[in-house]
Amino acid sequence: MSKVLVLNASYEPLNITTWRRAIVLLIKNKAEQVEHNGKSVYAGIPLPTVIRLRHYVQVPYKEIPLTRRNILNRDNHSCQYCGYTGDDLTLDHIIPRSRGGGDSWENMTTACVRCNVRKGSRTPKEANMMLRSQPRRPYSSLHFEVAKQVKGGRHEEWRKYVIGF
Repeated sequence: MSKVLVLNASYEPLNITTWRRAIVLLIKNKAEQVEHNGKSVYAGIPLPTVIRLRHYVQVPYKEIPLTRRNILNRDNHSCQYCGYTGDDLTLDHIIPRSRGGGDSWENMTTACVRCNVRKGSRTPKEANMMLRSQPRRPYSSLHFEVAKQVKGGRHEEWRKYVIGF
């Protein structure tokens, strides 16, 4: 079943829905089609992949908790030093706690055991280990699902609507 990215009237990603729900929103004139895959599904309407709501929806800000699972999701379950994607991943403090580095989205990243031990209590620069991507706070929990779809190659057209890809 195809997934459809729903954008707010301001082009911010709101959620992901099914193509059936997206078609209903289009038929009821509550949304407009922004991207489609060219295949027709209903009354000549191409199957949407991105739709935009016609009216702005106010969304309350909800902070994403800093947890091991969320950091692993943000980093796509891969070592941010070497790219390893196995089971034995750890969390690494970029600025080590022994040097005053705290627990924050910007200071924690996913690392394999080998890279974490190699880096030790040094900064990546001191250990001559470059990060594959600079860690940052995710914008929303939707960010994780969109990242999975884009990085999996299923919805490359979503990339331009999401910050940080």
